[in-house]
Amino acid sequence: MDLNYTNFAFWMINGRVIRSTGSWYSVETESGELVECRMPGKFRKKKIRSTNPVAVGDLVELKQVDDDYFIEKIHDRKNYIVRKSVNLSKESHIIAANLDQAILVATIKSPMTFPTFIDRFCVAAEAFHIPVVIAFNKVDLLEKEEREILESFAQVYRDIDYQVVLTSAETGEGLDEFEKIIIGKISLLSGHSGVGKSTLINTIDQSLDLRVGDISEAHETGQHTTTFAEMFKLAAGGYIVDTPGIRGFGIVDIDQDELAGYFPEMRRLLPECKFHNCLHVNEPGCAVKKALETGEVAESRYKSYLNMYQEDFNNNYR
Repeated sequence: MDLNYTNFAFWMINGRVIRSTGSWYSVETESGELVECRMPGKFRKKKIRSTNPVAVGDLVELKQVDDDYFIEKIHDRKNYIVRKSVNLSKESHIIAANLDQAILVATIKSPMTFPTFIDRFCVAAEAFHIPVVIAFNKVDLLEKEEREILESFAQVYRDIDYQVVLTSAETGEGLDEFEKIIIGKISLLSGHSGVGKSTLINTIDQSLDLRVGDISEAHETGQHTTTFAEMFKLAAGGYIVDTPGIRGFGIVDIDQDELAGYFPEMRRLLPECKFHNCLHVNEPGCAVKKALETGEVAESRYKSYLNMYQEDFNNNYR
């Protein structure tokens, strides 16, 4: 839709996109009013490589024409986080923009979050300079040995300076720490369906009453209760961007020779590799491979690196 405003009175308003359904956008204006907006056709005609030219968290300028609102301008983004789109005609899907941090809610039981998924998420956030918090949820479901395994696994991420919290909405474990992490910040909340994202937030802020889904016993996969990203204002301050449950996380906008640089423990070692273009697969004198042998680089993290190297760049190991 291209608009001719010549015969209309109009006003310009600034706001933040807090909800997107693909064709309509809910925008919170500077005055705190919530308005429903459409997007003019000029954005759709631009050669935008993502499936969504406007994302939740975007700061926008609106044009009000009588009682209708239209997105006139998208302000420059501080950052954003993307994943590979399921729409093959486009390259990426912007999950959210202008974030203070990205929180990945993961579980090692009911359902299982695999290390590769966690690492893909961390790489995507690292690429756009977004701090990551990993919340291992539903710890009340774990037996003693499972808890010990989780503690060891969580330490892998603490050792490379990721903030990690263990949480349970059922017992209250870790909720005070989780609340301190999110209050006053704009946080993306992501993870597989069924890991308890909405339950965690409902426990912290009961006024939100986010919809909660059940776990499918057949597949141990959560039922999708969120079909689009949405930003919620917390009563104590800050915003949470709740996202649809994500099954996969294909990385985009990262070159093959840059991939290791988004693994903090590998990034520190890159200057020590014998060859400046070392890909850390089979090259001699590789500092990353040496650190793998000594335990300085965790085996699970290195396996994730190889997984991305092979699948996302269609490489065969040399």
